[in-house]
Amino acid sequence: MGSEKENKNITINGDTIAPGENRQVLINIARLPTGTLIDIPIHVFNAKKAGPTVLVQAGLHGDEINGVETLRRMLQNNLFKIKRGAIIVVPILNIFGFIHFSRDVPDGKDVNRSFPGRKTGSLASRIAFAYTSEILPQIDFGIDLHTGGAQRNNFPQVRYTADDKQSKFLAEAFNAPFYFASRLIAGSFRKTTFKMGIPTVVYEAGKSMRFNEEAISKAIQGISNILIAYDMLPKGNQIKKKKSVHLETTRWIRASRAGMFVPSIENGKRVIKGQELGEITDTYAKKNKRIKAPFDGYVFCINHQAVVNQGDALFRIGKQKD
Repeated sequence: MGSEKENKNITINGDTIAPGENRQVLINIARLPTGTLIDIPIHVFNAKKAGPTVLVQAGLHGDEINGVETLRRMLQNNLFKIKRGAIIVVPILNIFGFIHFSRDVPDGKDVNRSFPGRKTGSLASRIAFAYTSEILPQIDFGIDLHTGGAQRNNFPQVRYTADDKQSKFLAEAFNAPFYFASRLIAGSFRKTTFKMGIPTVVYEAGKSMRFNEEAISKAIQGISNILIAYDMLPKGNQIKKKKSVHLETTRWIRASRAGMFVPSIENGKRVIKGQELGEITDTYAKKNKRIKAPFDGYVFCINHQAVVNQGDALFRIGKQKD
């Protein structure tokens, strides 16, 4: 029997990481008005034995820091000690947003609405272009870590692309509490990878600018679960737990009026049709509107904004197949 095939080289921004090497490289993006150069630090773990190349990234929105902390802990604790294939780890993709505690870059544009980008476009578009050119052609699948935006708190969940069976497999392997198909958004990272034939899942948990230990621990285990599923990590790293709930349909419950919003249901809980989820009251205690579940299902996102306007998203509920 011959020896196993050696893994491929990984080349980023002119730096080549050979099989058996682990190294940090940089992608040059732009300069601050002060002249300070901004780079995206990228950690590459390239095993000697052949296998898939996986991208694990966070910080596409600079204020979504749970994913950043997830990858920091995994790097610190040497959890990417793979036996085959390669992992490209990007703890902070949107460096500008992270510096400014912002979802966007300084020009107000969202990098996750700017893919695949243009070399001579806006700052967000240039970041997307550099990333699409340097990283994406080398990977076989991707894991993108996010949190809820603004005051919305997401219970740990994984989103996959309905027309991509491999991304559904990744979502199942991750084994977050919930997983479901999610539409592709124009200019998003996931839509670009889908067009390139790269299966990608998005993990959502917690909310912006706040650490959530449950969100972080489930992310670490979920990433490890996927690496185990591809025989990149030993099976001993896997923790058996309750199987992920597949949601067939999801729906936002929106505010029918403006006022003070007080939720009364715990995130991640199962609810039955007609069950009270919270209420909206005016500031003078004259009127209140009770919010009830429209069907049996699970609450997996709650808006923690105390004062809401008519039409604001308050809860997101998912329903299993009957």
